[in-house]
Amino acid sequence: MEFLQYTTFNSLAKFKDEWNRLVNFSASQVPFLTFEYLQAWWETRGGGEWPEDSELVLVAAFQDRHLVGVAPLFQAKNVQGKQALLFVGSFEVSDYLDFIVPPKDLPAFISGLLDFLKNAPGIPSWETLDLFNLLGDTPTIKLLKAEAERRGWLFNQFHLQPAPYIPLQGDFQAYLAGIKKKQRHEIRRKVRNLEQHLAKGELYITQDVHQLDSDIDTFIEMMAQDPNKREFLTDEMRKHLHSTAQTAFQHNWLQLAFLTLDGNKAAANMSFIWDNRLWLYNSGWEWDYRDLSPGWILLTYLIQWATENNIEEFDFMRGDEPYKYKFGGIDRHVYRVILAKK
Repeated sequence: MEFLQYTTFNSLAKFKDEWNRLVNFSASQVPFLTFEYLQAWWETRGGGEWPEDSELVLVAAFQDRHLVGVAPLFQAKNVQGKQALLFVGSFEVSDYLDFIVPPKDLPAFISGLLDFLKNAPGIPSWETLDLFNLLGDTPTIKLLKAEAERRGWLFNQFHLQPAPYIPLQGDFQAYLAGIKKKQRHEIRRKVRNLEQHLAKGELYITQDVHQLDSDIDTFIEMMAQDPNKREFLTDEMRKHLHSTAQTAFQHNWLQLAFLTLDGNKAAANMSFIWDNRLWLYNSGWEWDYRDLSPGWILLTYLIQWATENNIEEFDFMRGDEPYKYKFGGIDRHVYRVILAKK
C-alpha cells in the first residue's frame, strides 16, 4: 500500500465515490464514516467541540492507483491534554467511528498506517492515537492491540457506552410479539390513551426541501425544551445539526419524522436511513403534550414504519436510556482505544 496525507476534504473530493463505496464494505458500515458526513462535521468541528486550529490529517491508502483505505484523523489536544490524533467525528455527536477499510485489507492497512504516522515528515506532532466510538465487534481493536504489542507501544481499551438496537424481522405484530409482555402492554396502553383523548395522531416525514430548514428549527426547539439538552444546544451545535441534516437530506438518508396531533407537531426524531437500517440520532418533543407520551407514540409509529418499509434493524445508538430497553433493545458496546508511542 502507498500512503498519502491530505490536509483538506476538497483535496480528496475526487475520490469521494470510492470513499463511500469503501464504507459499504468496511469493518464498520455506518453513516458516520461517509465522506459527506465527516466533511460536514469538520466544517463545524463537531458543533464547536474541538478548536478551530485543530489540524486535519486525512491518510489515504492506494493500491494500483485505487483507494483501498482511509484513516480520517485530526490532531488536537485530547481530554487529557496530550497531543493526539483522533478520528474525525470524535466524539460527542458521531456514535460510531472506525477506519474505512474492508476487513481483508485491515491488517496491512493498520500496520502501514502506524508506520506512516510515526515516520512521515508532514504528520503533526502527536503522543497518542486516541480513537473513540469503536464498536466492540470491529476487528480494528484486536489489530491495534497486536500492533501495539509488536512495537512495544502502550495500549489501553476503555468501555464507553452500550448501544442498543432492535433486529426487525416480519411485520409490526411480529415485533410486538418479540418483546416482553409488560412492555408490549405499555406500548398499547399509551396508544389507547392517545385515542381516548380523541387526538388524531399521524406520522409526518420531511420530504419537501423548501420545508427542511423550518422543520430542522422545529426539531431543535423541541430538543431545547429538555433541560438536559438545552445547554448542549449552543449556536455552534445548532449550526452543526442544520449542516448534518441538510447533508443527509441531499444524499437521501435523512429521516426527520414528527408525530402530529390534530395537525400540530408534538414530537420529533432525527434519524438516518442507511444500509437498510434506521439510526435514531436524536429526539425532542413539545412538553405541553407530555401527558400523552408523544415521544413513545412517535417511536411506536417509527418502528411500525420501519417494519412496513423492510428496515432490518432499528439502531438506538449510544446510551443506556431505559426507554431503549422497554422497546426491546439489545446491547452492543462502544469502546475507546488509546495507543501511545514509546
